[in-house]
Amino acid sequence: MHEVPAERRQRWEDLTEVPLLIASLLYLAAYAVHVLVPSAEGWVHTLALVVIGTTWLCFLVDYLVRMWLSGLRPLRFLRAHVLDTLVLLLPLLRPLRLVQIYMALQRRRDKPRMDLYQRVVAYAGTAALLLGFAGALAVYQQERYAPGASIVTFGDSVWWVCATLTTVGYGDVVPVTRAGRTIAALMMAFGMALLGAVTGSFSSWLVQVFERDERRPPRNGKTPGK
Repeated sequence: MHEVPAERRQRWEDLTEVPLLIASLLYLAAYAVHVLVPSAEGWVHTLALVVIGTTWLCFLVDYLVRMWLSGLRPLRFLRAHVLDTLVLLLPLLRPLRLVQIYMALQRRRDKPRMDLYQRVVAYAGTAALLLGFAGALAVYQQERYAPGASIVTFGDSVWWVCATLTTVGYGDVVPVTRAGRTIAALMMAFGMALLGAVTGSFSSWLVQVFERDERRPPRNGKTPGK
């Protein structure tokens, strides 16, 4: 019996999600070295650039293989996988694929180790940390040598990311370059989405806790409120 495209694609994704996660972390580490250690020896930067290029090629091969396995034409595949395309063009956004990675791992088990609300909080927290670190690196790279910049150290960039992702926006440090402001707009959008996911999940969890408490029979045999 021949496998249908969906089954073949599923097998490929299950096989490659963990290696691609490792490649994503290597990409982020190499990018961090490239940005944060400008005074390092030449071979260090060369190695960092080689890792960045090699891991990105892995992402490209994975994208093309999944496009071929899907049986869709390129434009239809692009429209159906906007996030995957965005992550390919901007590899620093790969933490957003944590959901797919988690699902691939859970398919190997009979039962999830965490309930729904724990999974939402864990995903949102991990994604916020990784995206925050990546965003801080990207903004620092664009801003540190710009005329009139207020983000001149990596510490400034981390502080700015914390204020942006939490939607506080103190305004004491702000990006001044076009690239920096573009990154800022993306960080604001992802920050609101992640914060909304955590807030909604927590609110739903509280409602369920209160409902279970109301349905629980009273210890003294009396109806609550009487």
